[in-house]
Amino acid sequence: MKYTAVSEAHARYLRRVRRDARIVVLSRIALLFGFLFLWELGADLRWFDPFILSSPSRVIAAIVRLHTDGSLWLHIGTTLFETVLGFLLGTGLGALFAVLLWWMPKLNRILDPYLVVLNALPKIALGPVLIVWIGAGTASIVVMGVLVSLVVTTVTVLNGFLAATDEKQLLMRTLGATKLQTFFMVVLPAGVPDLISALKISVGMSWVGVIVGEYLVSKAGLGYLIVYGGQVFKLDLVMASVTVLCILAALMYYAVAFLEKKVRR
Repeated sequence: MKYTAVSEAHARYLRRVRRDARIVVLSRIALLFGFLFLWELGADLRWFDPFILSSPSRVIAAIVRLHTDGSLWLHIGTTLFETVLGFLLGTGLGALFAVLLWWMPKLNRILDPYLVVLNALPKIALGPVLIVWIGAGTASIVVMGVLVSLVVTTVTVLNGFLAATDEKQLLMRTLGATKLQTFFMVVLPAGVPDLISALKISVGMSWVGVIVGEYLVSKAGLGYLIVYGGQVFKLDLVMASVTVLCILAALMYYAVAFLEKKVRR
């Protein structure tokens, strides 16, 4: 009797899944190009004032001008360096702090209300204070990015650690496992999904912190370009900076999503 590796029903299901995936991708592309087309058309037909809302062609021209005068990559490099450094420090320290709080339950109970307050506090309000403490420079911008992602990472990862069932931890202790072995064999694997979620959240939060920091003190970077363009009414420069910022943030997010796929495998 001859057997096939995949049944006909399963093959139809796989074809439907692939077709749905292609439809999603094509719909995303169509939505993007449709938005750009309507934006450009609206500017050409004067549905709105292109001086205020710009247009795709004007944004591209502004990016080309920045590239021509050699300043584009300086501003991109400055903001990207500050964001990646703030992201890595914020998520790294937040994860370590979450491990410490899991390891010391009494300390967790003591600091829990303070974490709630710090998580609700708008970190942006600390910008002027950081400038006075650290100085008007790259360090204060990076610290702003760290603060924005530190607390949310700590809270998210700690919740993932605490979600590990007591039964599994009790079983490990019954088998003679140390607390360190219990952490690496039970608690840490259970907290990986929450750690990935914290990374995804921290990507956006780090960009927010760094851009706000550049609003306040920077002399280079995409945040500086946005502020400068608004002050001199070069709104094409503002929209061009925002466009580049969107692209960089999306690339960083998809890098974390790619890491998630590798970790889950």
